[in-house]
Amino acid sequence: MMKNSKMQFRQMFATWQVVYAGVLCAMLAGCNVGPKYHPPTETAPAAFKESPTQFKEAEGWTVAQPQDAVLRGKWWEIYNEPELNALEEQLNINNQNIQQYFENFMEARALVREARAQYFPTVSVGAGYTRSQTSSNVGFATGSGQTGGKQSQLFSLPAEVSWEPDLWGKVRNTVHAGQYNAQLSAADLENERLTEQTSLAEYFFEIRGQDALQQILDETVNADKKAVESEQARYDTGVDDQISLVEAQTTLASAQSAAINLGIARAQYENAIAMLVGKQASSFTIPVEPKTSAPPPIPIGLPSQLLERRPDVAAAERSMAAANAQIGVAYAAYYPVLTLSANGGVESSAIKNLLDSSSRFWTVGPSVSETVYDGGLRRATVNQYIATYNANLAGYRQSVLNAFQQVEDALAEVRILSQQILREQEAVNSSRTFLKLEQVRYETGIDPYIDVVTAQTTLLSNQQTLANLQIQEMTASILLIEALGGGWDRSQLPTPAQVTAKPTKAETTIQR
Repeated sequence: MMKNSKMQFRQMFATWQVVYAGVLCAMLAGCNVGPKYHPPTETAPAAFKESPTQFKEAEGWTVAQPQDAVLRGKWWEIYNEPELNALEEQLNINNQNIQQYFENFMEARALVREARAQYFPTVSVGAGYTRSQTSSNVGFATGSGQTGGKQSQLFSLPAEVSWEPDLWGKVRNTVHAGQYNAQLSAADLENERLTEQTSLAEYFFEIRGQDALQQILDETVNADKKAVESEQARYDTGVDDQISLVEAQTTLASAQSAAINLGIARAQYENAIAMLVGKQASSFTIPVEPKTSAPPPIPIGLPSQLLERRPDVAAAERSMAAANAQIGVAYAAYYPVLTLSANGGVESSAIKNLLDSSSRFWTVGPSVSETVYDGGLRRATVNQYIATYNANLAGYRQSVLNAFQQVEDALAEVRILSQQILREQEAVNSSRTFLKLEQVRYETGIDPYIDVVTAQTTLLSNQQTLANLQIQEMTASILLIEALGGGWDRSQLPTPAQVTAKPTKAETTIQR
């Protein structure tokens, strides 16, 4: 009995397999409607306009050699700061914004596998039991002479297979759109990672610069204290008048106030770094280390390489590819939908006869449906995705323009600051000499003490300006690295096969 039932099932599924194989051949030879995607092409200039190599006089800062070099990997290591290197490693592990973008990428990968599942049939099985009673009045109402009011029960074990062959490329385009969106998400992840890395480097060198400014002001405060003590003695002995003492006291108080104020910026930068590396600000500190220096030579590469090195440009291009695939999905709605279905199983009013050959049932058959009229829905949908594609194309071109602008801006800033720093260093040296000469003239009674105060203020102002310019130059070099794409390039973008692959167990574990 059971043997006959199994034979019937085999016959049913053999019939289904024949139909499946036939339609599969048709599907493989089927059409893929919609426009073919062509990546946009942009012409790059032969050289960056603001590169120091384009100027006869480019004092203070040069690009790295050879000219076609590019940044690779851990770009922050070119600054030779072990503490910065350690912080960047912590950021790559613990930064929560990066983690959020990573999970967005994992979600995009899951959507690819969801779309890919439409390639395959849906198979469902079940078991059922029903018990029913007919109305006692059924027989009298129909005139059949039956009394009605009978009870019955039914046991069933059904199975169903349903499949829509991808004859017009709807599923293929859906999968491709998902893959492109996953690649877009991967590029967004790398762009966010670069943003967080460069922010950390900026804040780090800002702290070093604040410590250098603090050192300048602390030295100024100490010098002003000695000047106050000297003027107090000269006033007490009648050598000098009270106004000189008051001027010295005012200069000291002003320097002390400025020195205290520097603590605000340093604390804020330190707390910002704590957040970037995933630590609570209350338990995070960075040791004081006064330091200002010129940035290292940065390999800027060629303009033609820039578009391959910017993750935001890669993301913009992938958004175009995804929109193009969606146009194909929309066009597929114009064509008929073929559905192949089969169901079968066994059913019986007595459970003991459930597996008898006489309890079997099955059906196999295709169905075709075509939308005849939809009030312009399909045309509007196609137009929607065409507009989306065109908008993404404009967004891509804007990303390209933005990339070149950011590189040129950063190059100009670093180049010009390097020259300004040289001039400001000369101003510091001159103001230091000016102060020494003025102190001699004051001590010999030639000039009043107010001239010494003026010389002190000039020196302090120039020292602060120089330190701020050095900080600005260092952060500008970091912005240049960010504009160049860091150490990333398009070859690191995951392939369609990689974004479709099944994730690891660790990647799909709920985090606590």
